[in-house]
Amino acid sequence: MSAYATKVAEGFSQKLMMEMYDKSLTDVVVNRDYEGEINKIGSLLNILNFDRISEQTYTKGGLSADDLYEQNAQLNINVKKSFYWKEYTIDKWASYIKDPHSTVVAQKAQERNKNMDEYVFGLYGDVGAGNRVGTDYTTGDVEVDASGNVTGNGTTFTAAMVGRGFKATGHSRWYRVATFTNATTITIEDDLDDVDSTYSGGAIGAGASYTIEAVSALQITTSNLFQKVSALREKLDEAELYSNNAVPDEGRWLVAPPKFFSVLKRASGVALHVDEVYRDLVKKGYMGELDGFKLFKSNRLTGDNTDGFRVLAGHPNWCTFAEKLLAADIEEDLTGDFGSAYKDLFVYGAKVTDARRHFATEGFWTFDV
Repeated sequence: MSAYATKVAEGFSQKLMMEMYDKSLTDVVVNRDYEGEINKIGSLLNILNFDRISEQTYTKGGLSADDLYEQNAQLNINVKKSFYWKEYTIDKWASYIKDPHSTVVAQKAQERNKNMDEYVFGLYGDVGAGNRVGTDYTTGDVEVDASGNVTGNGTTFTAAMVGRGFKATGHSRWYRVATFTNATTITIEDDLDDVDSTYSGGAIGAGASYTIEAVSALQITTSNLFQKVSALREKLDEAELYSNNAVPDEGRWLVAPPKFFSVLKRASGVALHVDEVYRDLVKKGYMGELDGFKLFKSNRLTGDNTDGFRVLAGHPNWCTFAEKLLAADIEEDLTGDFGSAYKDLFVYGAKVTDARRHFATEGFWTFDV
């Protein structure tokens, strides 16, 4: 025997608690210009582009012909993902939840969207050299030889500088740190991925001042937020100054973590206004517009508020994205058992071509919250 109320009645809801996710932003920040083509042929698509030719001053009988050079970029669908789960007949019979399938399918779709967002935002290394806003490194001075070998004087170069933009007095454009050797020795190269690595900036004499961009995170406060957002916008505006494609004004976006908006609200003193025409974008985390950027909130950016967030801003033409569902929710009987197994196969990939690297900018930032 036991005391009254020892056996406690239990009840279970027949409704499942849904897993909750942020809104997916992949479609906002990429273009799918070549998705149809690559899905017809397979996993690899070559995208061709011609280098620009220059207009010449005409002198009678003095024309010199420009050669045409093509650039070959490759969009590769190289990320292969799948889901696989089992639903047993005996479990469905014994459980309060008689139909788990629809809930699991909805959850897997959200999980896939999250993973794609993180993949695309992880391409911050494909932002063009010179298009980053953070804390620059300028200590000491340098000499650069014709092969791109940089010798520093009073410098403390680090491995974290590899991939960041480099520009010395005497350079007409930005280059990229290619390798790190020691505190006084690095090499630089042209900011190109679709051709063999080379350096075309020429020799720079000893004693030159220089900048390595955004080597460490910059703290964003209420007093500098607008200035730093405007710096991102200015870098997009000035792309053509460095013989790059001009970045369209329309369609520009900025994706930032929630801490950015906490600082922004304190800086502005008012909530961001969302025009009626953009109400549908609110479903994707749209927060309003600032300095020509449509602002989106996401927790899926690379980084944190200790080491720095990789905040991205740009235009959809920066990144070409393609995906394909190769096999959708195949149902199979469980051999030697009762129930069903479900699986799918999904592939995707992205490419930032050399001609479009300057269609995005990166803010390497922490936030004063």
